[in-house]
Amino acid sequence: MNFLDLIWLIPILPLCGAAIMLLFGRNLSKTVVSIICPGAVLGSFILSLGAVIQLAGLKERTHQVVLFEWLPQLHVDFGYLLDPLSSVMILVVTGIGFLIHVYATGYMAHEHGPRHGGYYRFFGYLNLFVFFMLTLVLANNYPLLFVGWEGVGLCSYLLIGFYFHKKSAGDAGKKAFIVNRIGDAGFILGMFFLFQVTGSLRFTEVTDALRSARFGPEVTHFGILSLTALLLFIGATGKSAQLPLYVWLPDAMEGPTPVSALIHAATMVTAGVYMCARSNALFALTPETSHIVAAVGACTAIFAASIGLVQNDIKRVLAYSTVSQLGYMFLAVGVGAYWVGVFHLYTHAFFKALLFLGAGSVIHAMSGEQDMRNMGGLRNKIPITFGTMFIASLAIAGIPGLSGFFSKDEILWQTWSAPELGSKVLWVVGFLTALMTAFYMWRLMFLTFFGEPRMDEKTKHHIHESPKAMTIPLMVLAGGSVVAGWIGMPKVFGENGFMQGLEHWLAPVFESGKEVAHAAAEHGAAAHHDTTMEWVLMGVSIGAALSGIFLARHIYLRMKAEDRPTGGFIYPVLLNKWYVDELYDFLFVNGLSKGGGTLMAKFDTNVIDGGVNGTAWLTRMVSRISMWYDTWIVDGLVNLTAFTVRALSFPVRFLQTGFLQSYALVFMAGVLGIFGYFWWGR
Repeated sequence: MNFLDLIWLIPILPLCGAAIMLLFGRNLSKTVVSIICPGAVLGSFILSLGAVIQLAGLKERTHQVVLFEWLPQLHVDFGYLLDPLSSVMILVVTGIGFLIHVYATGYMAHEHGPRHGGYYRFFGYLNLFVFFMLTLVLANNYPLLFVGWEGVGLCSYLLIGFYFHKKSAGDAGKKAFIVNRIGDAGFILGMFFLFQVTGSLRFTEVTDALRSARFGPEVTHFGILSLTALLLFIGATGKSAQLPLYVWLPDAMEGPTPVSALIHAATMVTAGVYMCARSNALFALTPETSHIVAAVGACTAIFAASIGLVQNDIKRVLAYSTVSQLGYMFLAVGVGAYWVGVFHLYTHAFFKALLFLGAGSVIHAMSGEQDMRNMGGLRNKIPITFGTMFIASLAIAGIPGLSGFFSKDEILWQTWSAPELGSKVLWVVGFLTALMTAFYMWRLMFLTFFGEPRMDEKTKHHIHESPKAMTIPLMVLAGGSVVAGWIGMPKVFGENGFMQGLEHWLAPVFESGKEVAHAAAEHGAAAHHDTTMEWVLMGVSIGAALSGIFLARHIYLRMKAEDRPTGGFIYPVLLNKWYVDELYDFLFVNGLSKGGGTLMAKFDTNVIDGGVNGTAWLTRMVSRISMWYDTWIVDGLVNLTAFTVRALSFPVRFLQTGFLQSYALVFMAGVLGIFGYFWWGR
């Protein structure tokens, strides 16, 4: 079977599942729903795996399937592109997505029957989400990518606000939708500029144009290419929750936990990273914009990590963790290590999906309780959940041998050593973020699973391990959290076998501009044999991870609750998330809707409406003057002329009677007059 020519089926299968659910799901049983929707994503995963295997056998490692002509004015077809980058993404989306679907069949089992709309509607939205994400990553051009981009935005609104009877869920859905529209405006403008510069929006043609001799790196100025890259990055800040548009993602936890896992790990938030990685030829030519990307990523990483230090809601800790880890990915992209950003996206998908699904298992066991202050002592009561989350927490902390260590350490090394774009300051920020990450994740573990139980007696007796539909995906993801990073091990460990498999696999996609690539090659040749600094930095980052874990253990396991630090100035600031939401409410929500709305209403009434009404008054006045002028001047002159002609013609009208006998009488009188004249003259 030629899987490469069937890549169009990869997004179609989840679309069919969504259509069946949303059109006929009301009449289907939960068992049928539980087979169709996960089965559709499993089918996409099998097709993806087959296509990627066949892609590996191609010399060029790229394959396009064009379905039909779509936007001829923009030279854009409706087609799909499978290359090393999109192949990684479809495996992540379908593989992790399938496990989340399976988990959801157990987690959502308590929903009302299908005739009441909860169960089938949820899975319909979930399948639709996967369809749009697959469309996004398989698209062979920017407009089709944007279709998927907007589609995942729509699905995030539907799924975050799934429990629409809760005001907080509805508000969170609207918040996600509106904030993303801000970023999308930048993305649209970026596409316009990109078409103006390159004359195309197909990925292959845009890349070829940017890598041609007519474009060089904008190293001494901020030109049109830099502006284009910046606008695209603004779109990414919305979708991938970077400063200042990150505020929607922590509230996305209002949706069911499988939704949180899908958004935070496998789909929507990775879209911005993917788009920037896909646009690497553009960013390689715009070092000024790349510096901005790296700085925003680093600031987002440490900012979100600082908030995660003190949050008490188990899902909110993980939400801010996602924002922080996305900052790591953009830090890698900003320093030109595009493959490392994708590497961390890939490893993060495993341990972050596991952490969210594990948190869902904890919440399931705790009868809906999400406050970690009301947990404790759960490790023996839900051992599978504890064991899998234990592995994921080690992975995200960066403990050697686990997936998160390899990708996080490579980001820090590239930040330190990248030619032109590397920065020691940004490395320090990344290092501190790693320390904070280990601390807040193990704070979560110690508060949730260790110590004395702090829940009420009714909840304590209800605690039980989740069903197999939930625990089996946890165990599979735990395995991925252990081994996923081994295909991208640092070069310091050696360059044989599959150690740099991911870097070599992605290399054809991430060829940079000539000058940048040449500088990187020279730097790599000079530093190839000097690995001492890399070993030192690796040891320092491992020390940071261990320090964060032991510090969390000291504070939240050994120290009594009443002695734990909760006072001072910084704690309430972090607990209230640096008051950013309050600031945004003041400036944009309350400011624009109330004070700003009143001001705009007055402006509309007095200026806009005043201008319109003034224009109408002026028009009426001009028309009155015109009527008077037309009546008394123009018509007056015409009428005067007519009167004059009529007066002058008055004597003539006595002669011009129109009667023949009158004319004959005058004729005879004239003849007699002539004869009389001659008669008397003689």
